[in-house]
Amino acid sequence: MLPFRIIDRIKFIVERQLVKGAGFQLLVVGVFIGLISLIGGLLVMPQDDAFDTTGSAIWWAFLRLTDPGYLGDDVGTWQRFVSTLLTISGYVVFMGTLVAILTRWLIAKMADLERGLTPVTLKNHVVVLGWTSQTLPLLSELLGSSGRMRRFLEKHDTQTLNLVVLSEHASALQVHELRNEPGIRGKARRVILRAGLAIQPDALHRVACLDAAAVIVPSAVHEAGTLVTSDVETVKALLSIAAQARHFGAPLPFVVAEIQDIRKHPVIERAYPGAVEVVGGDATISRLMVQNILHPGLSEVYNELLTAGEGNEIYVRGGESVAGMTLGEIAAQRPLAVVLGILKPRGSSWDVRLVAPSDTPIEMTDRVIMLARDYSETEANSKLAPLSVITRGEPGRYLHKTAGRPRTVLVLGWNRRVPSLIAEFGSYVRQPFNVDIVSVVSATERERDIARYIQDHHQVTCHHIEADYMVEDELRNVRPADYDAVILLSSDRLASGEEADARAMVGYLQLEDILAESYRRPQIIMELSDPDNRHLLCGHQSEMMISPMILSHVLAQVALRRELRVVLDELFTVGGAEIQFRDPRDYPLPASVDFHLLERILSERGELALGVFRHSGGSDGRRLELNPPRKRFLDLQPDDQLVVMANT
Repeated sequence: MLPFRIIDRIKFIVERQLVKGAGFQLLVVGVFIGLISLIGGLLVMPQDDAFDTTGSAIWWAFLRLTDPGYLGDDVGTWQRFVSTLLTISGYVVFMGTLVAILTRWLIAKMADLERGLTPVTLKNHVVVLGWTSQTLPLLSELLGSSGRMRRFLEKHDTQTLNLVVLSEHASALQVHELRNEPGIRGKARRVILRAGLAIQPDALHRVACLDAAAVIVPSAVHEAGTLVTSDVETVKALLSIAAQARHFGAPLPFVVAEIQDIRKHPVIERAYPGAVEVVGGDATISRLMVQNILHPGLSEVYNELLTAGEGNEIYVRGGESVAGMTLGEIAAQRPLAVVLGILKPRGSSWDVRLVAPSDTPIEMTDRVIMLARDYSETEANSKLAPLSVITRGEPGRYLHKTAGRPRTVLVLGWNRRVPSLIAEFGSYVRQPFNVDIVSVVSATERERDIARYIQDHHQVTCHHIEADYMVEDELRNVRPADYDAVILLSSDRLASGEEADARAMVGYLQLEDILAESYRRPQIIMELSDPDNRHLLCGHQSEMMISPMILSHVLAQVALRRELRVVLDELFTVGGAEIQFRDPRDYPLPASVDFHLLERILSERGELALGVFRHSGGSDGRRLELNPPRKRFLDLQPDDQLVVMANT
């Protein structure tokens, strides 16, 4: 073994001290300053009788080292020579190195602060675990829900809503995105960014999950074929929160978790023993797509109910202030809202009764479901004249007619949601479907993914076509005009939502060119992944579904009012209450009818009127009129349809 050289040993020791941080670096610089001062004092002391002691000579050297202004006071050649060397060393060691260390430390400290590594000291805030395509619309929903938010803050005895977002890389770019988001802008100061991953226990502590009023876990997009899926990260995050609560003896916060695979619902409940609401992201979008195929135009209803902005939303109000009244009496006192039904407690869950009889009494523990434009419209208003009470009996059951032939659907593209979509097609036993799937993904891989998700899909006939719908000849060979409906999916195999949407939109425009040559036009449904693209195809004939905006709305509203989740599940799934379009000629309507009279006529069949779907759009292009003023005459035109909620 070769012996260590002294110089190497000294270098190693100095290096180990310098890497310990700014404090140790300053200590090393201080040692060097002391050594230089000692050497300089010893050099001039024998040559100058002015120094009485060694300490005074060292002090003389230290002053020259730290302050160049003393250089002109020296006399004698040797003293001036040593003083010059000390001054030059002072520039290098004292001023240069010291300033460099302090500057570097300050920059590093500012970078750490910008990364959001400091734990927050908040209580009753809302935590969002993850920065995804849903985060910005989710924050906009939370900051824009004034009525629900007011009740949420009162419930948790707090004055201001604080939102804490955990992002893998918190940066100034995300702050810029927050300030440019239409629903946030000036409210961006109420959003706090922290760096980390939801699967890291330290990151969960950094956002103070245990002190939060609600924790929202949106689903992130992972590359196809990866072993670590979004659902795996969600389960790991919930396990970490539960472990921290056990360690500190703290209560578990309320969690709203989105999962891609709805079959993981029992796993979520086993992983998290606290209050949790699970939103199946893929299942929700699949249900909306299938219902929209059965009822063309329904996407406009869901886009209004499930996206932020102008229009109506579904609200759930407590029964404390209206206990003893009936649903009919509440509806008469709220002329700006439509009473959809009631929630009855059933153990730890709720019994959802949409389109319930108007004489249903309300108890303290019940919840009333309403449709309104604003939370304030769900409250009694003494300034408005009450309506006459409408009597609705037991809800009638509208039976879907058994189809004479299977409905044909062409799916262009492939993503993780397709197996869930096939399973949803299969849940409609009275309506068989023939589904052709066009994608560059191999048919073997697609069949394997579908078989893993659903064992028996014989109710749905699937035919896999290996082709690229972006190539015009290959798309033309599929003959899209022969289908009843065409679904354009946003791919999850591209690097970003912008790229996936660009491909889907180009495919749509190419599809329009091909369909223009045919006399028959199928229904077209296009899914987008980036909310910023929602205005790019305004005015085109396709029905558009922006998945992140719909899911972010559901997550935000369930976080503010958890009972809303069971209402949406009842409304989206097969069976039970559904939103449907009906021909006005099926009802005994007079020549001129206002909305209140329409409600009364439909109530005789146990149905609930929601509005009108116009065949031709108005000046603003909108065809849907939900919850119009009660006394407004509807002026129904040929091919207009009624928007009705009925039990199936």
